[in-house]
Amino acid sequence: MTYDPPHPPHLTYPWQPPPPEPPRTHRRPPREPVGHHGDLRVLRGAYRRQRRIATLTALGYFTLFLVLSACAPGVMTRTVADGVPAGLLLALLQLPVTWLAIALYEHTARVHVDPLADRIRAEAELDARRGALR
Repeated sequence: MTYDPPHPPHLTYPWQPPPPEPPRTHRRPPREPVGHHGDLRVLRGAYRRQRRIATLTALGYFTLFLVLSACAPGVMTRTVADGVPAGLLLALLQLPVTWLAIALYEHTARVHVDPLADRIRAEAELDARRGALR
C-alpha cells in the first residue's frame, strides 16, 4: 500500500502555500457555432407547448372526473343508458382520453418539434463540417 500525501508533490513542506495561479484572462474560449440561439429558443418553446398540451389533456380530464365525483355525486350516480351510471362511463373514458393525450403528443412532435430539431441538427452538422475544413 502506498502513502499519498495530502499536499501536492511539488511542495517541499506541507505548510508551504501553493504557487500562485497565473492571471486569468477574460477571453472566451473558442467554440463551434451550433445553430442560432433563436432557433434553440423556438425549439424549447415548441417542446414546452407539446408537453403542456398532452399533460393538460390527461390531467384536465382526470381533475374534472375527481371534481365531479367530490362535488356532484348526483351527476355521477345518474344513469345514462341501461342502468350504467355516468360516473362509471366517465371512469371508463379515462383510457381513451389518455390515448388521445398520447396521440396529441405524437402529432405535435411530428408536426412542430421534429422539423425544428431536424433543421437545427442539419445546421449544426454543416457548421461542424465548415469548422473541420478550416
